[in-house]
Amino acid sequence: MDTHQIIKVCGMRDADNIRAVEQLGVDYMGFIFWPKSKRYVSEPPVYLPTRCKRVGVFVNALPDDILRLVNAYLLDAVQLHGQESPHYIECLRKKLLQCGDVPPLLIKAFNIATPDDLDLTREYDTLVDYFLFDTKGKQAGGNGTQFDWSVLEHYHGQTPFFLSGGIGPDDAERILAFHHPQFRGIDLNSRFETAPGLKDINKLRNFLNYE
Repeated sequence: MDTHQIIKVCGMRDADNIRAVEQLGVDYMGFIFWPKSKRYVSEPPVYLPTRCKRVGVFVNALPDDILRLVNAYLLDAVQLHGQESPHYIECLRKKLLQCGDVPPLLIKAFNIATPDDLDLTREYDTLVDYFLFDTKGKQAGGNGTQFDWSVLEHYHGQTPFFLSGGIGPDDAERILAFHHPQFRGIDLNSRFETAPGLKDINKLRNFLNYE
């Protein structure tokens, strides 16, 4: 894969699996703090990564709850996957300023199916550090299906983005062929799993080593 792109592996919670994924050299590792998720982290894993950034994934959570988990897990980034408003994000960012010299990055996810869905990003542009474009489905995320990436030709915002939604082991060539001035990285999850929250290390390794 293109070493200039950020690689984020989400939905982690098993200590041995976390260690193995970390050793692949990924940049970000995601932990889901939404109780309705199959990959919900109800208690801290025995091991947390030290060589990649830790991302907490939240859905319409109270800012104080996010702040508590940021401090408990020493999160480097907060990903918002619900209907969080711009005002909510401004309030949350102020709270996160309490988290030391370098507050966590903010990532706002949007579920995409058509160009019209991109209209929602306009009022959030520059409010967060990254957008994450996922597939519109029944769940807030982790649906395991892809949207039509050509829709992103209609995205003209200033906020860089992650590409997410059903990216699997056979998509390496498509990722390498995808170009957009604000494209910064990919988010990998369900299609690299042997079970919810457990990643297939060989599939990930082969994908990341694809040239």
